[in-house]
This record gives sequence, C-alpha cells and structure tokens, in this order.
Amino acid sequence: MAATAARKLPKADRREQLLETAHLIAREEGTDALTLGHLAQRAGVSKPIAYEHFVSRSGLMIALYKRINDRQLEILAAALAYTPQKLETVAEVMGQAYMSCYTAVGPEWHAIAAALRGDAQMDAYQQELIDGHIDFYAKALGPMCQLSETDLRRRCVGIIGAAEAISRDMVRGRISKDAAAADLTSLIVDWLR
Repeated sequence: MAATAARKLPKADRREQLLETAHLIAREEGTDALTLGHLAQRAGVSKPIAYEHFVSRSGLMIALYKRINDRQLEILAAALAYTPQKLETVAEVMGQAYMSCYTAVGPEWHAIAAALRGDAQMDAYQQELIDGHIDFYAKALGPMCQLSETDLRRRCVGIIGAAEAISRDMVRGRISKDAAAADLTSLIVDWLR
C-alpha cells in the first residue's frame, strides 16, 4: 500500500485515499487509534499531508463522519426517487436503507459518532448532520401526512432518535437487520398516519 500511497495523487484523490484509510483504522483498531500521525503512517504519506487535508483530529473525524453520512443520504435519495409516494412504501424504503447503511458501514459508525462528542466543533457538526437528516425525512414524508410542519419535524426528531437506538441494537447483534428495518418502518407509519 505504501508504494501506491507514496506516489503523487491529485488532492481530491489523496483525500479520498486518506478517508478510506481512516475508515479502515476505525474498523480495525477503533477510533482512539485514529490520529493524524497514525493515519499518515498507515497511508504511506508524511504527517504534513494528513494535516493539510484535515488540520486536526476533529477535522478528520468530521470529514469521515460526513463521508459516511453523505453516502447514506445519496443511497436513500436514489431509492426514494423510484418509490411510489405512499406512506407505507416510503417508510419501508427508509427503514431498509437506514439499517442497510449501518450494516454496510459496520459498528465503527457509532464509534465515530461517539468520538464526535469530544469537543464543541465536533458537537456542533454532529448536530448539523442530525438536523440535516430530520429535514430530509420531513421533506420526504411531508406530502404523505396531514401533520403541520412543526409537528412533522418534531416527530422526525423522534424517528431519527429511535432509528439510532434501533441500529445500535442491530449492530450489537441484539436484533436482526430485518426486524430493525421493520420496527423503524412501523414507527414511521404509526407516527405519521
């Protein structure tokens, strides 16, 4: 890997390579091992390159979380584009997509989220992402329910919170992926019907 990593890459490709390596470190060694120095070493680049891309450990954690989150939302948006606009159907797609993302990413998603609670910059960023999910869900679900915008948003806050809790149990092996997706689907339908 070092021979490939050491060659000059365009900045965007280098950042992607560093994020991929960071994801592997989080999966294999845990988030405590995710420092810019260790990242540089594993990626086969100098420390200044890692610092140039992320500035700090907080910057790295935020970039990694954002990368995973953006992929999750892209997959969900693509799935919803082809879904009939019926509450039960949209809720099922949302439930499946949410749990599929956690299954694909693995337990490091929750570990990265926990590590984001370390300082004000990371807390603010995590809240921004949660607010983005709430807005996404409210926009997707709004046309299929009779709730006011305020009530819909408040319920989406609860749905996202419940989805996080259900996915945590799924990742820990306490509930199957199918049961987790069905529970989230049921919650969405019951709360918005």
